[in-house]
Amino acid sequence: MIESFSQERPFYFFLHRLLITSLCVTSLFFLTQGASAQSVYEPARGTAERKNILNAVRPMMEARVGPPVEFVVDWMRAGNGWSFVQLSPQRPGGSQIDLSRTTFAMNAEYMDGLTTFALLRYQFNRWNLIDFVVGPTDVFWQGDPLYGQLPRGLVPY
Repeated sequence: MIESFSQERPFYFFLHRLLITSLCVTSLFFLTQGASAQSVYEPARGTAERKNILNAVRPMMEARVGPPVEFVVDWMRAGNGWSFVQLSPQRPGGSQIDLSRTTFAMNAEYMDGLTTFALLRYQFNRWNLIDFVVGPTDVFWQGDPLYGQLPRGLVPY
């Protein structure tokens, strides 16, 4: 005897294909989420990469507040050839930098201290300063097309 599946088979075939497609799309979504989350990281203390990032920011800061400058790292992330840092500059040993003796003396009342944000790009075998702000009172990178190109998780907010 021959059985007929004329009506049921197309429906189950369609349902099977829909289930397989859904599973593939869901798996792909989670795999790409994991990959993008792993692409941004915090360079570990004591590594050459962390030191090179800070040394790329140091000349800009020393030109404005005078040498020597060391940094307390509040936020540092790197990934896909980009780095974004939030730094608190100070004198060696932890002493505070006197704003009245810096190039920021005239603007000190409009600043949020010397908190420094910097965007860097790794090119030509070194970290290069692309953008920086000292003492901002807002989240300056929101809405900036340059920052819209950065890997997710690179900037703090």
